[in-house]
Formats: sequence, structure tokens, C-alpha cells
Amino acid sequence: MTRFAPLFSAAAVFFAFTAHAQAPAASALVTPPADADIQKMVGEISAQRLNDDIYKMVSFGTRHTLSDTKDKKRGIGAARRWVEDEFKKYAKASGGRLKVEQDTFTVKPDGRRVDVKTVMANVMATLPGTDQNDNRVFIVSGHLDSRVTDVMNRTADAPGANDDGSGVAIVMELARVMSTRKFPCTIVFVAVQGEEQSLIGSGYLARKAKANNWNVVGMLNNDIVGNSHGHDPDLSDAGRVRVFSEGVPAGETPEQAQLRRQLSSENDSPSRQLARYAKRAGEQYVTGHVVELEYRPDRFLRGGDHTPFNQQGYAAVRFSEMNEDFTHQHQDLRTENGRPYGDLPEYVDYEYLRKNTGVNLATLAGLALAPAAPQNVGVLTANLTNRTELKWEAPATGRKPTGYVVLMRETSSPVWQRRFPVSGTTADLPHSKDNYIFGVAAVDEQGHESLPVIPKPVR
Repeated sequence: MTRFAPLFSAAAVFFAFTAHAQAPAASALVTPPADADIQKMVGEISAQRLNDDIYKMVSFGTRHTLSDTKDKKRGIGAARRWVEDEFKKYAKASGGRLKVEQDTFTVKPDGRRVDVKTVMANVMATLPGTDQNDNRVFIVSGHLDSRVTDVMNRTADAPGANDDGSGVAIVMELARVMSTRKFPCTIVFVAVQGEEQSLIGSGYLARKAKANNWNVVGMLNNDIVGNSHGHDPDLSDAGRVRVFSEGVPAGETPEQAQLRRQLSSENDSPSRQLARYAKRAGEQYVTGHVVELEYRPDRFLRGGDHTPFNQQGYAAVRFSEMNEDFTHQHQDLRTENGRPYGDLPEYVDYEYLRKNTGVNLATLAGLALAPAAPQNVGVLTANLTNRTELKWEAPATGRKPTGYVVLMRETSSPVWQRRFPVSGTTADLPHSKDNYIFGVAAVDEQGHESLPVIPKPVR
């Protein structure tokens, strides 16, 4: 891949600040050097294509999960086939590397939001990794289905431009741009069905991933990501996007809970590390766009398609616009007191959506190009000392890293503040584990970093 001329030589990126592998000196550089090809991919994202894709989805009238599947122009079936056909165009441009399918499954009536036996489908485009020894999987999703005020109304027009045509448009644009490149691990682009009927499609996919032992390292869910104007109160904000992440893992075991309480590490779950990574990568490659860390699994008392992945033990986060406009969400099409209601495409800010697509791309590409994370990361506790001694092992999958970086932040800081490049698999830092939180990431020669791993106490 073509890249920027590095800020430092490959060796300097990792080792110039390291006088000794056991006692690395801190670097003030908190962001790895930029990758020219990631920047180029971000630049290839098209606001016009996002616009066109959303208007096309709206043209199907309704995409309600229980709507018609046979009609060629209206309903969820027509919408699924169109997304599949678009994915196939990208597959052809990729030289056949992108694999496209409608992954169908049958849902029985549940007495709640599914009242008839229904065949559903997630539309998936899978870009296999080029390294057969790298079994990592990254997933990015949006939900194709739409709704109006009555969640069971399957016949009324339900445009679903922002909820969640915006998320599906992001997924499609990412598949179009990224499938022209090669990554060592696998990336799955998916438009799921049944979100409005209780997260059915994402739940099916998360259970399938678990049953088939997919090594899902990160899942990015995009839902309601295209509107820069909020109502009640009226707010406009085209410069920020929220990323939600769970603190306490949903699938935490009693032993893990005991360790978390002992270390007070509720702010360092795998999902929270994924959110921090998205903030750093998004703000690096999408100039002036701020990724706001939200310390909740989702909006207040709500959930999304990342939730089933959290429940299966995977790191998963949700992207959403800063200020939702509920007059254009889950609404029958109408006008009341001069105010229009309904999720129509003219209320989407396509330049804002382009930026949010860039945040997703920077996150996905950076992680997919990086080595896998180190394993068995530990902090030594045998000696009473104001130093911090760390040790770890090389990643269990994929290629060998060029080096590692130890990240450090104050216990009250939401983001990593300092970094210590290391050549080996140990580090001896003159900073107290009483006062700081540490993480260890693997790094390749271009500076791509894995997700950091928080050390566990070892003697």
C-alpha cells in the first residue's frame, strides 16, 4: 500500500525512545503516524453515493420486517435484493474477493413483535483476509428494516431514511471502498433485518458467530447516524458523533466480576477499548470531527444491534448522531401544527453522514491492518515498588508484530495519554500502578496498532 512518508523510520516509531527494552522512555506522541492509504480510502467516501443509496431505500415504500417479500418494487424483500445486487457490483470490482449472500433464517411468532412465521435475511458481504493464519473477524452493521408509529404496521409508508437507511448506507459505502483493498483478516459488512422487531437479525448473527467460534475482535453498529439537527430542544451539531460502549461486560463471569471490582476496571472493558480506538482513529483521519465517548451501552434505557454481540461476549459499540430528532423517527407520515413528521431523506445531512462513514472506515481499516492483540498481558505484583513491571506474550493469530506499545493514562482520564514503545515482551516503567492504568498493544512496521489489552495481576 502507498503510505505517507513516515514521521519516523520504522525502527524509530517503536524503539527510538527506548533506551532499554526493560526501561522504555515515554513518547509525547499519543497518536500513531497516519497511513496514506487509510486517508485515501476516507477521501473516496462519497456524500452523493450516500444520498443516492438512502433515496433508493426510501423508494421501496416500506422496509418493515413483516412487509411483502415477493413484490419487486415494494417491501423488505425488494430492499434486500437491491442491497445484495449492490454488494455484487462491489464484488465484481474487487475481483471476486468480496463474497455476497442473503443469510436467511425463519422466525416463529413470538406473541410480541412477530405475529406470523417469517423468513428473514441478513444481507452480508464478506471480505476474506489474505492471511490464512489470521482468524480475526471485524463486523460493521446497519439495519435495513424500518417502521412507523405502530411497530406492527407493515403496510404504511415507512421511509426509514435516517433510522436506519443512514446506517445501511454507511455499510454499503464501506464495502464499496474497502473491498478494493486487501486486509490480513476478515471484514463482514452486513445489513441486518428485524432490529425494530427486537434485534432479531443481529441476535441471529451474534449467536451464529458464537456457535461457529468466530474470533470477532470488534463489531461496529451504525444506527441513526445521519441527522445533524435535533428537536426538543432545537440543536444543530454537525461536528460530533457519539460512540456508546458497555463498561461492565454483559457476559461477565463471577471470577471476572471479582477481578473487575478488585481493580476498579469497569471503565476498561473490551468494548470501551474499541470505543477509545474509534475516537483516536476517527479524529485522526476525519479532520475536525469529534467522536464523543458515551459511557453507556446505548442511549438511556435503549438498545441496538450491537447489544446481542455484547451479550455473546464480543467487543461491540454503537455510533449515533449527537442529537436525535424524534419528529423524524418512528413516526407516521403527517403534518401537525405546521410541523412535518416522518423519517424522510430530506432531513438527512449527507456531508455529516460522510464524516461518520470516515470514522467507521478509519477504525475498521486501522484495526484490520494491525497485528492481533498480545495475549496473557500481566502486571507483576510480587514486589512492593513504585515501578510497574509488565509482561506479555505474542499474539496467538496472524503475523508477528514488529513491536509493542505500552499505553498509560491517569485513572480519571477517558483517553490514553502517554505511550512507551517496546521491542520485546516486557516493560519496566518508573510509574506507579497505583496512579495509572496501563494497556499493551501490538504494532506493525507501519505503526498500525491493535486494541490494547489491560494487564491482569500476576506474581
